[in-house]
This record gives sequence, C-alpha cells and structure tokens, in this order.
Amino acid sequence: MDARTTTPAPVRVRARYTAPDTTRDAFITEVYDQYCSLLVRYATRLLDGDWHKAEDIVQETAVRAWKHAQFLSARREHIRPWLFTVVKNLVIDQHRARQNRPLELVPAEELDTAWDGTDAALTSHVIFEALGELNEQQRTVIRLMYGMECSVAQAAQHLGIPPGTVKSRAFYAIRALRRALEQRGVLGE
Repeated sequence: MDARTTTPAPVRVRARYTAPDTTRDAFITEVYDQYCSLLVRYATRLLDGDWHKAEDIVQETAVRAWKHAQFLSARREHIRPWLFTVVKNLVIDQHRARQNRPLELVPAEELDTAWDGTDAALTSHVIFEALGELNEQQRTVIRLMYGMECSVAQAAQHLGIPPGTVKSRAFYAIRALRRALEQRGVLGE
C-alpha cells in the first residue's frame, strides 16, 4: 500500500442513544419495588384518602420514570425527589382539571365522540416547530422543567447553574415560545 494514500477518517454520526427496553424495564422494576408503597401512601394523602386514584397517579409516575430511565439511572441519588415531585405535580394537575370542568358535569351532548386527534397532532407539530425557534439554553430549560418535570433546583444542579438563572431562562423561554405560538395563530394575541 502506498504511504501517500490515506483512508478518509470515519465520519462520526451522532446517534441519539436510547436505553434498550430491557434496561429500562429492569430500572423501573427496581424503582417500583423500592418506592411504590411510599408513593402510593403519599399520593393517597394528597388525594384525601382516594387510594384508587393514588394508584393511577403512581402508575403514571412509573411510566414517566420509564421514559426517562436513561436520565434517572445516571443520577440515582435524585430519583426519590424526582418521583415525589412528579406525584405531587400529577395530583395538582388532576385537581386543577377537576376544578376547571369536572367530567361528571359535562353534558353528554358536548362530548365529542368522533374526536380523532387531528387537532391535537397539528397543535403538537406547531408547538415543536415553535420550540425549534428557541435558543439551545431555552430549549434545554423547557425540556428539563416541563418535559422531564424537574424542579428548579434539580434543573440548576443538572445544568450547573444557579436556580435564579434557571428561573430567568424559563421565564424568557416561555415568553419567546408564547410569541412564536401567537405568530402561528395557536394562541390568541
């Protein structure tokens, strides 16, 4: 082989690593075994003793932990606070939804039985498009705080910045996202 002939350097492709389902399943089984009873008791207290709803909340928490297994498994010391934060947020969301319009009070005629999800899919597409207009710092804060449901302190620790900076970035990110959605006609001006 001629010394002057060189082979091109391999091209590095950045593939997004996702944990195999078996790794996620093992992780969530371990987390579930360790924290399930604590989370059910906590959710039951928050839900004024409604054990069945508490189990539903814990199941949703487990699904979210499974989705974020790669992030959480690397930060094992933060799993417990993350789980309790997710449970609390889910209970708050459920309470707010019930306050806004309890399902029991919705007349049957107003329920849209033919809903196919098209509007939701289009809205999601527009939101992802609007998120693409944010800068990287803003997208990261949005992803951590709203996508992964990290607290301000958890996001600050993950990013290695003060909590005040996280709050500031979140504020400006939401404001920029709102502007982008208003331009697309998703939010009223």
